[in-house]
Amino acid sequence: MLFTLALFSATAVRGMIAAGLMDHPDPRKLHRSPIPKAGGVGIVAAFILGVVLLPVAAPPGVIVGATAVAVVSFADDLWDWPAAAKLAAQLFAASLAVGSGLYIQVFHLPWLGSIDVGPWGMAVTMLWLVFATNAVNFMDGMNGLAAGTALIASLFLALIAASQGGWFAYAAAMLLAAGLLGFLPFNFPRARIFMGDVGSQFCGFMLAVLGVAAARFDAVEMSFLIVPMLLAGLLWDVAFTLVRRVIAGENLARAHRGHLYQLAQRGGVDARAVAMLHWGFAACGGAAVLGFIAVPNSVKPIFPLALLLPQLWWTIYVLRRAPPMTEP
Repeated sequence: MLFTLALFSATAVRGMIAAGLMDHPDPRKLHRSPIPKAGGVGIVAAFILGVVLLPVAAPPGVIVGATAVAVVSFADDLWDWPAAAKLAAQLFAASLAVGSGLYIQVFHLPWLGSIDVGPWGMAVTMLWLVFATNAVNFMDGMNGLAAGTALIASLFLALIAASQGGWFAYAAAMLLAAGLLGFLPFNFPRARIFMGDVGSQFCGFMLAVLGVAAARFDAVEMSFLIVPMLLAGLLWDVAFTLVRRVIAGENLARAHRGHLYQLAQRGGVDARAVAMLHWGFAACGGAAVLGFIAVPNSVKPIFPLALLLPQLWWTIYVLRRAPPMTEP
């Protein structure tokens, strides 16, 4: 079934290539000639078809919310809607997921025990859903980077969810992986089509939702860190870039080329190498999560902290190599 869904995704991606919806170059983009976009339609279509055909016990609000994000993002790919419209769709989707009962209220921490944050758990979950959705979207600016990272994270998450009896997370992660598997060959190493906002925001939202679902793996203390560890490379780049721009006094609403992966490419690092490095970050995150699950609770904090080391190395390397930053 999953192989069939991957083929279905690939067929839909081919259809979007034939449709000729083009992404035209501009100063903040890496490509220099028009390339078709909105290939993420294949990812979304395969996921929704899988939900229809397979018994995925998903909260209704999650599916409706994810579909809303995909529809508004596809409209943005078509007509370049304002950022406020996309943010409104993300907040709507996040509120539906939280309203379905999918939020974190109790955090289990070593030495401190269980911390019940009460109603603040809804706000924290909403913030996470919106931030992670945009993080994947912001990082979808280089062939294969976001899609390959999301694929690896989804496969690890499916493996972990199966071991913990999290069948919604397992099924949803496998459906997402199937859609990405059908799309990625068209985007890497040479891009015949881009994922577009419809794909990147949908993937970001679903991975964020699965992060909340993983936080409920009761047998794993600090399980709310599972998906952040899998997406450590993406989340670090976005958070570091945001802080850096705030400190520099830049207009955060203005488009830019200040992400670490963009600076690396401008500094002469091959774009394919940058994408595969991020795949390596995701694989390291997956290996770290497997160790994280297996060790005693008192040792668990070492694993997420250890994942910061390659990010710090990468940041220092890029900043030393990159040319001086200027606004586009």
